[in-house]
Amino acid sequence: MFFLAPWSRPLLRALAVTSLVSHATSQDPPPLPSQDSVTDYAPSTNVECPDFSTTSLIRVFTPENQTLHPGEVDYVNQRASSVLPDAWQSWLGANEAGHGYNLSAFQGNYPKVGMAIPGGGLRAALYGAGCLSGLDARNDSARAAGTGGLLQVTSYLSGLSGGSWITGSMYFNNWPTMFDMVLGNGKDMEGWLLDINLASPDGIDLFSANNQAFFGSMLWSVMAKAAKGIDTSMTDPWARMISYHFLNQTNRQNFFTNDTAHGAGQLWSNIPLVPAYQQFETPFPIIVADSRPVGSNLTTALSPDSTVFEITPLELASYDPNLSAGMNLTYAGTHLSNGKAVNGSACVTGFDQAGFIMGSSAIDMQQILDFARNTISEFSKNDGSAILYVLSRQLQEVRTRADDVANWPSPFNGIKNTTFQDSDREWLELIDGASNQENIPYGPLFVRARGLDVIVTIEGSSDDSNNWPNGTGPLFSARRQSTILRSSHQQFPPLPQDSQAFVDTGVNARATFFGCDPKQNPPEYPLVIYLPNAPPINGDDPVTNTLTFTLSYTRKHQELFLSQVHTNTISGFTPNANTPDPNFGICLQCAAIDRGRLKVTPNIPRSTICAQCFQQYCFDPENPPSRSELPGRKQVFVDPDPQGLGKLGNFFTENKFALIGGLIGLVALLGILIGGL
Repeated sequence: MFFLAPWSRPLLRALAVTSLVSHATSQDPPPLPSQDSVTDYAPSTNVECPDFSTTSLIRVFTPENQTLHPGEVDYVNQRASSVLPDAWQSWLGANEAGHGYNLSAFQGNYPKVGMAIPGGGLRAALYGAGCLSGLDARNDSARAAGTGGLLQVTSYLSGLSGGSWITGSMYFNNWPTMFDMVLGNGKDMEGWLLDINLASPDGIDLFSANNQAFFGSMLWSVMAKAAKGIDTSMTDPWARMISYHFLNQTNRQNFFTNDTAHGAGQLWSNIPLVPAYQQFETPFPIIVADSRPVGSNLTTALSPDSTVFEITPLELASYDPNLSAGMNLTYAGTHLSNGKAVNGSACVTGFDQAGFIMGSSAIDMQQILDFARNTISEFSKNDGSAILYVLSRQLQEVRTRADDVANWPSPFNGIKNTTFQDSDREWLELIDGASNQENIPYGPLFVRARGLDVIVTIEGSSDDSNNWPNGTGPLFSARRQSTILRSSHQQFPPLPQDSQAFVDTGVNARATFFGCDPKQNPPEYPLVIYLPNAPPINGDDPVTNTLTFTLSYTRKHQELFLSQVHTNTISGFTPNANTPDPNFGICLQCAAIDRGRLKVTPNIPRSTICAQCFQQYCFDPENPPSRSELPGRKQVFVDPDPQGLGKLGNFFTENKFALIGGLIGLVALLGILIGGL
């Protein structure tokens, strides 16, 4: 993606001893891995474990007595005390006449805000970038509209699948502005390079010299990991593909070379060493992945009671009632039983490769693999697909563990053996965070112990036939939280009753606030700000409702995509019109600050302008809005750059399964090579 960040290596070395990644221990943290070679993807094994007589790598709690990692608490509190007061003042203080509040009346009792970026491949990542730019005070048009500043007052940021890619990219590139991150800045950033295809960067000929060099580099990385005795899977080459675009060591000149590590050796547990994080400029990041019951080989959607995991810079954890435990992320990759290393005092470090974390949240191959193996003739029609099929069959012979999941050595063996589904297992099988149909990473933001007041949904899901959201994600999350997670998570505010109601009310296609008027104080649920991917309000052709399996975007398409999302984000909507709402910035400020009114005694009355805003933007289940208020919105995607897309782009759009077959073939070749080690 970028040139090697100039701050990364010397600063990481200098700050290693101050890392927040470990649980309380007097032992020095393990040495940082090299970031010089693609083989630095391999974890370090036989690393001395912390003294288990004084230090635990596992936190165990209960739903009724939740605890957060101490490092998380410290970071969030430090940011709240040293950064957020000025951020709120900067955003709302200069506009008191607009929103109608005197900020001093809040006495520093500002709401705690979280943001969720859902899955959907590159579409979700691009939508997240465009939407965040509209909420970023560093963007001139967002700041002028009044929406820019919400990002700066946010305490938590959660990502899932494609949403995890943009999340990781922001942190490992030191919190750049969104347009610079995606498109480059003409200086030290080249952007995400999305015109270069993720799976086959030199085109559809898998055996071209450049493609072979690219595949060879990935093979080298994954073989290095396997040589350490750690089982690999399809997630590993997928993780390396992601790293080329979203981490900080790849540019056009070195893409097909091994002149850099292409992100190998960059660890999720080293996010606390990023300068922007060190200065408390960023929210606390959380990635979501689902867990398939080990050995089930399920190729269907997971049941709601399957364990959901979150990955922070500090730990791998689940706040689901059936587990309620966390593992120090620095030592992830270590097999533990009842909290102790199975291999005596030998631990593993470096397993939490940034690309592997993003890949674990975005490995959605179960149904595709099953489909592929049962429709072989489809592959034989496309560019060497017969060879790929043979290799995929060989894959089944040489793998020792599931190839369609992210294989994590389990640290939770023996933990919660009466409730945790995989307590007796030595491995965890992590898969795409949307595999239980919760495509929005709400779970971490509704954890009771985090106490969030406002949750912003950057909704880039593809639910209907035109690839627009229809509320499926929020509805599934609300259902899971009202049943399985009732004891551990806050509840959802009232929503439309089903996905059709989401569409009929129009709330799937414009900014909406849910939960504006709680019945209790403290409120029984957070206020949810819902910002969905939607057709342009002015009636332009939409360019943002692309397929999840779109693996490349031309430069022109990226620019138009970001611009269209950014404009929608700062515009709100005017009922029965195709024009922006000039007051939307004020209305967004009203929604963000509203829960703060209830933290002051006596409660601060809602201002007149905010009350008017809430009449327009709040969802009232007793008096729901209508989609008829959104006239002239075009639904069908129109390719903005057909000449640029050309034959190659059409091939990738129409042959997603063949491309996945290429990935299968790559992993199969890995199996053959690793099997000979």
